[in-house]
Formats: sequence, C-alpha cells, structure tokens
Amino acid sequence: MNPVSRPGRAVAYAVAGWGVDACFTALNSLRRTGRAQRSSLWNAPVYALAQPLFEPLHDRLRGRPLAARALAYGGGILAVEYAAGRVFRRTRGRAPWDYSYARHHVDGLVRPDFFPLWVLFGLALERLHDVLCAAEPDSLRLRSQRR
Repeated sequence: MNPVSRPGRAVAYAVAGWGVDACFTALNSLRRTGRAQRSSLWNAPVYALAQPLFEPLHDRLRGRPLAARALAYGGGILAVEYAAGRVFRRTRGRAPWDYSYARHHVDGLVRPDFFPLWVLFGLALERLHDVLCAAEPDSLRLRSQRR
C-alpha cells in the first residue's frame, strides 16, 4: 500500500473523527435529553489537526509504554479541543460544542470526564496513522534500523 499524502491524511482524520463525533453526539444527547442532536461540520477541521499535531507525537512515542502514550494522547486532545473552542469563540462568537450543561467542564469547552474516551480515540488513531502511512510494524522497523 502506498502512503497517503499529508492533505489526504488530514481529510481521512477529519472524516473519521467527525464520523465518531456524530455518532457519539447523537447517542449521548439521546441518552441525556431523549432527542438526538447533530454534530457540527465545524468539528471536522479540528479532527484534521491530527495530521500535523498527532502524527509527530505518535512517531515520537512509538515503543513507549501504553500508559505514557495514553496520557499524552488524552491530555493533548483535551488541550487541542480547548484551544480550538477558544478560537471558534473568538472568530465565530461561539464554539460548535458546549459542555456547560455538564457537572464537570472547563469554560464549557472541555469535559475532563471525557479523558478516557480521548485516550481510546488517540490509541485508535495510532492504527489509522500506521495504515495511512503504510508503516512497517515496529518489530520490522527496529530490525531494519539495526542494519
């Protein structure tokens, strides 16, 4: 499989992230209010940021313990979500999401209780990144580097 270009990978992350976001938003709002809400397409560019932000982090963390990667991904995604929400508020007057209804939130932009979900999302992105880049398995990469 040939590696996907950087813009192509950004689109793949946007589509995958927005798809997961749309399903989660619908199910969570249905559970919470009895009505399914829709996810905003404005979220797609935020997920596209995985290409320039997540990929280098994933490459640096390869071979590190699962707990270290999980902490980095969960914290990093929460930080990007917060920063993106602030940018949306400055440029559009409001963010496409609002967690102010939740018991625990930071400025209505992030929910610390979603940290485990972001960890799982980040770990799933590892696989997607490897598929998009047609990366060799770690064991093969290490063997070829020793030669």
